[in-house]
Amino acid sequence: MSSSALAGRLLAEADLGQEYTRKPEMTARHDDATVIGCPALEQLGGDAAAGGSLDFPNKAKIAFLYSGSTGSEISEELYSDTAPKLTEGTKRIFEAMTGCPVYQLVIGSKPVKIATQKLAAPALGDEAWSQLLTFTAGGQESIVKLTAVRTGTILLVVSGSPALVDSHAEKALAKAHPAS
Repeated sequence: MSSSALAGRLLAEADLGQEYTRKPEMTARHDDATVIGCPALEQLGGDAAAGGSLDFPNKAKIAFLYSGSTGSEISEELYSDTAPKLTEGTKRIFEAMTGCPVYQLVIGSKPVKIATQKLAAPALGDEAWSQLLTFTAGGQESIVKLTAVRTGTILLVVSGSPALVDSHAEKALAKAHPAS
């Protein structure tokens, strides 16, 4: 499925409700990111470790801010490739991230401590993965839930505030992969 077809299957503000506004798109390439303390992630490179896009040819992404609380947001990414490639690529990244319970990511000259915890994946799609990431930088801590669900040749990745991910993952999957 093409990237433009995937973009048409992303959640929209109307799907989420009036408390959500679309977050401006940022091209977040982390060429200056270095992983320290996790050899498996070091091999994948800084962009993957910093939560950058997965390396699949067709992709679409959107993010929303939630006005119901300060700093809450949710993002959705859709990817399309063969089922085996989606499974292998997603599994490799999730295993690398959760294989190192604590590691450091240095972006530019700013260190960020990342703690990972594998979670039970939701019973959605053909395969699913989930983890909790705790980012600590400059004395501030933020928690992000990351859930990936593969259905056929589509991979959905929802990330953000844990409660928002839990409440919108199923809705995002239904829009990304409508029942035939």
